[in-house]
Formats: sequence, structure tokens, C-alpha cells
Amino acid sequence: MSQCKRLVVIGIGLIGGSLAKAARERDLCESVIGIARREQTCHDAIELGVVDQAFTDLANISPALGAGDVVFVSVPTLAVEATLADIKAKLSDQVTITDGASVKGSVIEAARAAYGELPAQLVPGHPIAGAEKSGVTAANAELYIDHRVILTPHKDSGTEHIKLVRELWQAVGAEVLEMDVAEHDEVLAATSHLPHVIAYSLVDTLAHDSENENIFRYAAGGFRDFTRIASSDPVMWHDIMLANKNSILDSLTMFSENLNRLRDAIENENSEHLLGVFTRAKAARDHFTTLLEQRAYTHTMQDTEQTIIDYHVQPGGSVKGELRVPGDKSISHRSIMLGSLAEGVTEVEGFLEGEDALATLQAFRDMGVVIEGPEKGRVRIHGVGLNGLQAPPGKLYVGNSGTSMRLLAGILAGQSFASEMSGDVSLNKRPMNRVAIPLREMGAEVNTAENGRPPMVISANKGLSGIHYDMPMASAQVKSCVLLAGLYADGETSVSEPAPTRDHTERMLRGFGYEVKREGDRISLQGGGQLKACQIEVPADISSATFFMVAAAIAPGSDVTLQHVGMNPTRVGVVNILREMGADLTLQNEREVGGEPVADVRIRYQPLKGIRIPQDQVPLAIDEFPALFIAAACAEGETVLTGAEELRVKESDRIQVMADGLVSLGIDAQATPDGIIIQGKGTQAEVFSGGQVESHHDHRIAMSFTIAGLRASDTIVVCDTANVATSFPTFVELAQSSGISLEVKSR
Repeated sequence: MSQCKRLVVIGIGLIGGSLAKAARERDLCESVIGIARREQTCHDAIELGVVDQAFTDLANISPALGAGDVVFVSVPTLAVEATLADIKAKLSDQVTITDGASVKGSVIEAARAAYGELPAQLVPGHPIAGAEKSGVTAANAELYIDHRVILTPHKDSGTEHIKLVRELWQAVGAEVLEMDVAEHDEVLAATSHLPHVIAYSLVDTLAHDSENENIFRYAAGGFRDFTRIASSDPVMWHDIMLANKNSILDSLTMFSENLNRLRDAIENENSEHLLGVFTRAKAARDHFTTLLEQRAYTHTMQDTEQTIIDYHVQPGGSVKGELRVPGDKSISHRSIMLGSLAEGVTEVEGFLEGEDALATLQAFRDMGVVIEGPEKGRVRIHGVGLNGLQAPPGKLYVGNSGTSMRLLAGILAGQSFASEMSGDVSLNKRPMNRVAIPLREMGAEVNTAENGRPPMVISANKGLSGIHYDMPMASAQVKSCVLLAGLYADGETSVSEPAPTRDHTERMLRGFGYEVKREGDRISLQGGGQLKACQIEVPADISSATFFMVAAAIAPGSDVTLQHVGMNPTRVGVVNILREMGADLTLQNEREVGGEPVADVRIRYQPLKGIRIPQDQVPLAIDEFPALFIAAACAEGETVLTGAEELRVKESDRIQVMADGLVSLGIDAQATPDGIIIQGKGTQAEVFSGGQVESHHDHRIAMSFTIAGLRASDTIVVCDTANVATSFPTFVELAQSSGISLEVKSR
């Protein structure tokens, strides 16, 4: 870090003292100095090893302070203005000033009052950490390890001052983020200040209830944990309530209204409302970290130290055993969507609990649908009917899930409320015009960012009309979007596809009792019908199974059986292509479950040969091609793919990204506008050299290069693999148990 010459802490209590002690123990500064009102506090701070020196007046040290020195203001919120006025009178404008107040708007106001402007040396900050104890004796050098510190620099904060403050906090173990002042105060009012109000009020209420004198004596751990924060410093929280009054009042109003609705539901025995509140709350708490990062702080907070996960794959080995990969992602998505729009309760077994499918589930919870689970793949959806969705409280965040965004667009186009959808960094780069264009033809008002990218803003439905749409390229997502919008349109909606694509939407609509017709390449339905709840059993995802199918096909000695795999005729391109390449692949125990064909897939190692991939198989294997490219590299001769331009607009440009990765591992691979040409190395024992490849935030790229390690000469490092959890949360566990030497490392 940039060397902090001296750290001066004004207010040597828990927050300030902990920073001082951490900096002193880690030798982060030439000296650590404390400023306190009382001589005894100064004496205690020195005796406890919190500071090197301590004084009751800043004047004792201020003449010596200059560039590279940091002053941390850790006084009660309402005392900040007087402290800053004292600092202005005594300190050089070269000294960096930061603070620990939890209300940043009041700090900005205090600085303006003291300085007449916002000085460049000021970098407001808020360490989100604390304890039940207070005072200098509570100082803890480890308090900030793995805790967040939010910096809220103003537009004139100096770059070097920001850098110095950020690096100081990082050096004591904190995770540093940046955020706008107003957004900070709104978020903290809801997530910190409101809970303290509730905890203080609850304890005060019960403590004054003479008829409940035994409450505290017999209270269980849940009560203790819930009310723990009522032991915090009363003066500090008094000041916070007054300093952040408006934001806290807004949060209190919102909470009071929800609490009154909950009271009414209990009084009137409104089971549906109660279940909705409790299931939504459980899901929010279970996924608290994700919700906090991606919803409460969306687009306004930048994480400067984001953890990156890499896969390190050791060369060689084979895969063996019986494996059950997670449920089909496409069917999981659609089960939530159609179950929510149905009349009655839909029960789902085998639901994929990956981040993509959970994003869809959360979106419908946000629109008022009561959903129980998921619990070991079981989900119960209390459908609200086609017209029963409610306006979400804010933006619908769908993470990395293109399926969620594109299919939801069709449903949202038919709603009486406006909505906005956004995604993560990867999804927000992907094109949405191919669903926006037909929706606009139907009468929907759809707005996107530049070049048709998210976020997508969909206005309230003013009347949709059925259309016939000739899709320019084969896409199950576009087809499904148009058909789902057609549920809300006047008249008939139909789609013609240039090549067959997965038909899960059509099959599931029929399963919910909705008539869908198919005549050749034309699929149609009438608007204004009704969906009826049903039971759904989700088969194992053939896309997830593909990685182990290819792994067994390329690694000598391999013998794998993949159980209960979905064999939808529009999804079996990977089976057909591997067989044409010469793979020893058999289907066993073929059957039909819930309208979807399934089978156990056994695949044993057998040398592969390069082929020209048949055009009619391309749309049937569009998601499986990254793994198939690995098989092609291990085959004898040339493999040629054409007609797969859709691969360029997936989570990444899968044609170019795979070509680049293959070349970096020693494979002759040439990307073409609509496909790729790969020169396989056949039975050569070591097909791939070792090396490092980038996943480009694409889960299928990451998993494909992982299985390449089975035929590598050295370690393959696959970079940035966190998105694997979006579709295949158990991939690492299954890969390791089946024989792939895979280690997960964070950086």
C-alpha cells in the first residue's frame, strides 16, 4: 500500500480504536496517534497498545502533519461538524481526512458548514462493523477483517486521498467498496438503521410490560440473536436517527405498512398471504449475500476486491461411475413461469437449484407469487393465473440468465404494470433486440440500452395483437418469448422456425392444458386461454450431461452411465453427433416422464473421428458445441461446423472464445463467421498442451476446458469460473468424484 506516514484517530472508541490498533500491530504507519476528550482515555489507549501516543487536543500534533498523513474522525455523528471545524483551523490541506460515521449525508453537510465547500482532502467512509461493547477497551485489531467499508467520495475528492484511504482499509483486512452518498444513506437506513429501531423498540416494549416479567428469563436463542443490536451505544444511535431522519422514516413507513398487512392476514387467517411473506423472507435470508450485492447495491456500488475463482486441472485420468447431473435448466425455468401463471398449485420435482433458475424463481416471487422451496429439488408454486401477477417493488434482476430475461420479456409484455429487467456484467452485454423486435410488432413498448442490450424496460400493456413471426434464425428463446406474449394477445400468435429448436415451452403449455398447434415448421396458439396447475418431474439436463459424455468419449479407460437424462427430440443433437464421430454411446431404460422422454446414457471410451457436422443437427446441439469442440480436438481428422452463427451471441462469442482457447492449448482451430474448423489430433495421448484459458464469464466455456485436462500434457488453468454455478452447481463435486483431477482456487 501507499505508505501512511502517520494515522491520527480522533475518538478512540471501538471503531476508531480498532483501526488504530490494527494499523499499529501491522506496522502500517510510522506512528499511530489518538485524540480523546479525557486524559484517562488517552492513558488507557497507550497502556492497551491501541496507539503510540495520545493527546486531548489536536493542536499537540497538527503542526507536524502533512501529505501522506491520515486523520480518521470517529466521533458521534452530531459531533462531526465541530470536529471538522477544529481540523480546518489546525491542519494542512495536504492531510487526508476520512471518517466512520454511518450517515454520510450529514458528514457532507457538516463539511460544507465547516469549510464552506467540500475539501479535496475529505474522503467520507463507513466501516460496517461493530460489537456490543464500546469504548477504548473494546478496541479489536481484527474487527475489520472480511468486513466491508463503504467509501462515498464526493466529486472533488482527490485521487491520491481516495487511494490512501482505500489502501489503509484494505491493509487492515477490510473489503472496500464505493457508493453514492444518497444511495448509501437510503440503503443503510433499511439494512442497518431500521433493524436497530425495531430491536430497541421491541426490547423497550417488553421490558415495560409488567405482565410479561419472565420473558427475558425464558427467552430462547432466537430472541437473544434478534435483539442483540439493542445493546449498541445508545448515544450513537440517537445521533444516527436524527442525522438520517428522512431515510429512516421512509423505511419505517414501509415496514409499518407491511407489518399492518401481516397483522390483518393473521387476524383474517389469510393463509396465502402468510405463506407468501414467510417463503419470500426465507428465500431472501438464505440468499442474503446475493440479494445484497445484486439488488440493494445494483449499479451504484463497485467492489474493488472481487474474488475470482479459477479451475486448476491436472493432466490425465479417466472418468467412471454412475452419475446424476442436476435437473434440466430449460424445463426448470419454464416450470416456474407457467406454474406461476396457472390456476392452482403446481408441484415440481427435480428443479435445478442453480443461480439461473433461481433468478427466474425470485423474479416471480417479486411479482407476488407464493413459491415454497426449493428443498432438494422440490418446489410448490401457488399460481395466480394469467392476470394475477403484481408489479415488482423494483427492477427484476436475473443475474446471468439470458433464458430468464428473454422469456420473461414475453410475459411482462402482457402485464398491466411497467417493469424493468437487468442482469450481471455478462448478460448486460448480450443482445435483446431479437425478442424486442417481435414484441414491438405485437404492440408492446420495449426499450433497451444501446445496441439492444439490457436493461430492458417494458411499459404497461395497452393491448397486444397476435402476429405471425418468421424467425430469421433458429432460437428456442425467441420462439418461446413470442408464444408466451401470445397468451395475452388478441387472436392467434404463430411462429415459423427455420430449423427445429427445443420444444419445452410447447410441451409444457400442453401439460398445463393450453392448446398449442404445430403444422410443419409453424407453431401457433390462441390468446386468452387458461393454464391449469399440474405436476412436473424435471429430467437431468442433457447439456450438463454432455460434459461427462464428452469426457468419457475422449479419455481412455472411461465408462460412465448418466442417469435419467432428458432425451427431448429437439435436444439430442449431441447424442447424434457423438455417435457419428464414432463414440460408444448407448441409451438404456428409455421411458417418458411428465411428457418428456428420458433415458440412462452409457458412454465408454472409443477413438473418435472428425466429421462435417450435419446442418440439421446444429440447432439440436447449440448449447453443447463448446464441449463438442473438445471432442473434435481429440478426434482423428478434421471437424467442420457451419450454420451456427447463434453461438456468437450466447454468454460469450462461443465460436471465437473456444477457437482462441483451443489455439492457446496447441490445437489448430480456425473460427469462421458461422462455425469453426478443428484439426483433431486423434489417438495422440497428449492432445492439449498445458496453459491458461479465459472463460469470459461463460460457464460452458469453463466446463469444456476443464474436461480437456483429461488429454493434456500439463496443468490447464481455466480462469474466472464463478458462473459455472449458474447452470451446474454440483459440477466440481461430480467432476472430482468421477476421476477428473480438479482443484478450485480463489484469487
